[in-house]
Amino acid sequence: MTAVPKVIPHDWRLAFRVAPFVLLAALVKLGLDEQGWEPIALSPLYTGLLAATIFLLGFLLAGVLADYKESEKLPGELTASLETIADECQILYEDKKAPPALDCLYYLREVVASVLGWLYRSEPSSPPLERIAGLNRFFLAFEPLTQPNFIVRLKQEQSAVRRMLIRIDTIRNTSFIGAGYAIAQMAAALIVIGLLFVDINPRLDAIFILCIITFLLVYIIVLIKDLDDPYQYNANGSEAGAAEVSLKPIEELEHRLSQRIAALEQSVELQRAPD
Repeated sequence: MTAVPKVIPHDWRLAFRVAPFVLLAALVKLGLDEQGWEPIALSPLYTGLLAATIFLLGFLLAGVLADYKESEKLPGELTASLETIADECQILYEDKKAPPALDCLYYLREVVASVLGWLYRSEPSSPPLERIAGLNRFFLAFEPLTQPNFIVRLKQEQSAVRRMLIRIDTIRNTSFIGAGYAIAQMAAALIVIGLLFVDINPRLDAIFILCIITFLLVYIIVLIKDLDDPYQYNANGSEAGAAEVSLKPIEELEHRLSQRIAALEQSVELQRAPD
């Protein structure tokens, strides 16, 4: 797919990605018209074929939108669960001055960095899940320091984080109805090719109609593919598609954890300082 310059507004990037296909179709139509290679007469059947294709694309779009709406919630919910664990660790440290609680905050910051690296496709899915499992040793250290209900809450949030990571991985690696994509692309291609060889007069009307139909069909297909993987990011953190779910909540969590740790470290230094 054609790369889109970053200076183009985000909402219009998809349109600029589709524009080369529309321009190519218009040039081919113009060339065929000049050569007189338009042997097919215009028929009302084209209206039915176009309507059927739009219906199929609408069905696919509705299917991927359901997963996309769920995907929009996952980064926020994931952030909430991780920050809840951080809250409990901070409470335990401020109450008991337990070193494992501060160590857990350091570890949580590494967990968040690992999750972001995985979402940016700079590392595989195993490290984040392994780091989530690594919280167990901190929970074990907390047992003699606090009540059992405290550990139960931490384990519940740990389970929620693991479940959300697995769900994100499933959404990223599962395509919605691959056979449906194939028939939609085939139908759209056949309609555009057919319009290239249909004799429509005057010439400007033919090119205008072809450009509009090509733009709509290609745009919807590309949009469906973008929505099907809402976590399509490059290793440098830039969006690879035009409809990606924002990871800002997780990025801000990493910053807040650093601030928490810095504040706790400062308090420890003040306590150690001589009067």
